[in-house]
Amino acid sequence: MVETETKQMGTKKTLTAFATKGGVTEEAACVIANVIRQKYSFEVEVVNLRKNPSPNLTQYKNTFIGSGVRMGRWYKQALKFLENNFEDKNVVIFLSSCEAGDPKSHEQAITKYIKNVLEKYPHVKPVAVEAFGGRMKMLGKTIKDNCDMEKVRAWVEEVGKKLT
Repeated sequence: MVETETKQMGTKKTLTAFATKGGVTEEAACVIANVIRQKYSFEVEVVNLRKNPSPNLTQYKNTFIGSGVRMGRWYKQALKFLENNFEDKNVVIFLSSCEAGDPKSHEQAITKYIKNVLEKYPHVKPVAVEAFGGRMKMLGKTIKDNCDMEKVRAWVEEVGKKLT
């Protein structure tokens, strides 16, 4: 019985790692963590890869990896994180970009920013991927904001079913 409980607990240890500059990906990471904690009782740690680029992955069964996009590219901390060994882990990829928040370019954004990037990391085999809207600022003023945290919440509720 104790072994089963320990084993079950291990499957619920989850890391949500992200790289962001404007903060939208961090907001999404926090929504993801809250939903996974509340709905599925997972133990979740949220890590900003800019502050802690090398979290110890051995304790986690599930790893969410998120990045914002700037100038058409993932943040380097998130790309570096993809180099880790994710064998025997459930990996979930999420991304924030204004392009992804526009229904007309959403699928194109997934191809450009997720599928094409993951081709360079064939060892990363995600159980789910999604791209969400972003926020663009210029000179400290928001010029575009198509973030939808309800979409993040609904998506992660579905992803959680795959992880249980």
